[in-house]
Formats: sequence, C-alpha cells, structure tokens
Amino acid sequence: MSTREDGPASPPIESRDELVAYLEAGCKPPADWRIGTEHEKFGFRTDDLKPLTYEGPRGVRAVLNEMVDRFGWAPIMEGDNVIALKQPNCPLGGNVSLEPGGQLELSGAPLSTVHETCKEVNGHLVQVQEIGQDLGIGFLGLGFSPKWTLAEMPTMPKGRYAIMKRYMPEVGGLGLDMMHRSCTIQVNLDFASEADMVKKFRVSLALQPIATALFANSPFIEGELNGYISYRSELWRDTDPHRTGMLPFVFDEGMGFERYVDYVLDVPMYFVYRKGHYVDVAGKSFRDFLNGRLEALPGERPDITDWSDHLSTAFPEVRLKRFLEMRGADGGPWKRVCALPSFWVGVLYDATALDACWDLVKGWTADERQDLRDVVPRLGLDAEIGGRSVRDIAADVLQIAKSGLAARDRRDGLGVDEGQYLISLEQVVERGKTSAGDLIERFRGPWQGDIDNVFQEGAF
Repeated sequence: MSTREDGPASPPIESRDELVAYLEAGCKPPADWRIGTEHEKFGFRTDDLKPLTYEGPRGVRAVLNEMVDRFGWAPIMEGDNVIALKQPNCPLGGNVSLEPGGQLELSGAPLSTVHETCKEVNGHLVQVQEIGQDLGIGFLGLGFSPKWTLAEMPTMPKGRYAIMKRYMPEVGGLGLDMMHRSCTIQVNLDFASEADMVKKFRVSLALQPIATALFANSPFIEGELNGYISYRSELWRDTDPHRTGMLPFVFDEGMGFERYVDYVLDVPMYFVYRKGHYVDVAGKSFRDFLNGRLEALPGERPDITDWSDHLSTAFPEVRLKRFLEMRGADGGPWKRVCALPSFWVGVLYDATALDACWDLVKGWTADERQDLRDVVPRLGLDAEIGGRSVRDIAADVLQIAKSGLAARDRRDGLGVDEGQYLISLEQVVERGKTSAGDLIERFRGPWQGDIDNVFQEGAF
C-alpha cells in the first residue's frame, strides 16, 4: 500500500473538474510508457518459522535498518518508526514499504523494459537474502500465509493501518485476513489518452481472472488445505463491496475519467493525513469533504494530495490512478514476479495485441465476467466462460502477449526479447496445473501433510 510523506501544501480543490484533470494528466505518449512492478513477500524466522514482529533483533525494523546501513536506502519515518525506504538521489523512484502484517513490499521504479524490472527484482532479493542470512530470516513467496493464524500476525506501526483494522470488520468478513495474511504481485502500466485508457481498462478487467488462475499460489490456511487455489483472490470477495470488484460500469458507453471519478467519490473514506498524523474518517464521504462538511475537519476542504490518497483506498480488480494497476495475481517466486509484467505488457503495450484481446473478451456479458471472477479462486484453469475453459483462453492470451512482446522487440544483452519471461506461464497452461496445484500435490504426497516444508520450497 502507499506510503505517505509530508510535503508542501497545495491549494484546496475548487471543483470536480480538478479531480478529473488529475487522472487525465497521466496520459503519456507511447515512447514514455513505463512498467512499474510491485511484489510482496512474507518474512519469517528460519528457526521457529514464526512471522516477523516489528521490533526485536530479528524484526522488520531491524531488516529495514540493515537495508539503510548496508545498501544506502533512505528511511521514511512515521513518528519514531521507520515504515518504508526510498532510493536517495534516484530520479526513477522505487521504494520498499510495509504491508499491515509485516509483509515486505518492493514498489519498483517505472522502468522501460521487463528486463530492467527483473534486474531490479533480482537486486532487491539479493539484498534481503543477504540480510536474512545474517539475521536468521527467510522470505516466502506465496499468496496467503500458509501457517499463521490471524491472531499470530503482528500489525505494523502505520497510522492508516490502525484505522483500516478498526473499520474493516464493519464492512466485510475477510478484510483483516486480506490486510495481514495475503501477498500479491502487481503491475502498473500507462495509457496514451482517455480512449486508450478505457480500452486497456476493459481488456485488463475482463482478463484479470485469467491472470488470477495463471498465478494462483495460495492453497493453504493454518497448516491445512483451504479448498481454493487462490485464497488471496477469494478474500477480496468479502473485504468491502464498496471499494472492490469487477466494476461493470467500465464497459458502459460514456466510460472515461469522469465516470471513474464519480465511482471513487462514492468509495467511503478511510483517513485524512495531516501534519504527520492520520485522522480517522472511515466511512465518511469525500463528496462532503469537497464541500467542507467533514465532521472531523469542519470547514476544511481537500487538496490534490488528499485526492491521491483517496484514490489509493479503492481496491477493484484493476485500479485507475495516473496509470492502470493490475491487481489479480498471487505472490510467488522470482520467475512469477517477472512473468506478470511480461504478460500485461505483451497484452496492453502493443496495439495489435490489445485489439486481439478485445476481440476475445468483448462478447462477454457483465454477469459472465462476474461469474468467472467468483469461481476462479476455486476452479482456476478449469473455470469456464462463453463455453470455453480458462486454460484454453489463457493459451490464446499468452500467444497474443508473446506476439505483442515480439513486436515491441526489447531485447536483453543476449538478444532475447521479453517473451522469455512467459515461459513459466506457458508451462502452467501446457501442464494444466498451477503453482497451487503443485503445492497441493506435494502437501498430499512427499510432505505428508507437514506445511513446514513450504518454508523451504517456497522461500526466495
């Protein structure tokens, strides 16, 4: 999730048009399109396999401080607590942040190629592995905690998380599990215009369940099988219906920046950030805030950073900011962190590929898309839409993505294009078995029901 820092004040928002303009400012010519990749992972103590607390010689704070001391990251503080890191003197950006249960997230810089993304991910993992070896800490790439109960999970000392933790049980049954016990991989991609944004939004939203199936990697809960292949995806169906879901309005005539602004205005607020503190306004209306009628801040109106904060508290399957965020994939190993941007870049960053994918999904109805999203966490590649299995559709989409990447023709030092990172996904389709399926098979077979084995085989 986003990490907030204090900055210069900006003037209050005068009209809804400013909210629309904020999103529209994300439009970029294709030459300036970038790839931002985020991935989360669970830290654990290698001797007793317990999750990392914040404090202590082997806690999250210790890991972050080691990254500062050894590798030159700059700390981002909230009060006396380091809660994130940033790259100093790095114009591209990129940071390391904490999720609510101590999951460590690399929020990558906006890069030009998937090759650069993989180099960035590899460099980050080398750093945390070095620190982990010295501290007796490992890092696990799964979509959901395989062993720990919710009560065993720590909460990180970030003000926004305290507000969310209080509010989540009021609006859904699994929000706290989502916060503390899940991990994802996410890719952020650009658009050229409003029309380009809409087309990419529609295609990526329709195909998000296909990505969920391909990346399914969360079949365990508290040491047992949970009945799903992507329990992380299932969590979102009972987190908060006001800020999650498949957004059927995206496919309506007239979809554009204004329509998305109206949607986000109806998403209840969590907080307002003021002078280093988070003001709890959970459940209140941003529309009231625009009119100076927020009870916790009487007479005060939001500025554009408040709007940016609020945009980050909507959690649909695809999220619009000044870019589009692909949110359907479980956390996983290194090769999957590279595969996700390769998949979506191949689909969305080549016009021919984008058209081909639109032809593939444009006949699906809103009900069909929703039904697919609802069953994929359990059925994965065996789910169906329009009389076809997800496995067959995934094979088509991967071929389209591969062609799109070939057309981009971005090659590494060995002369190989970005399609190389799709190999692991092609193997999933060929075998008809996801990472979750492999884990289930090993749990029932050689592991003999002992979940502790996953901390060896699933660790980075």
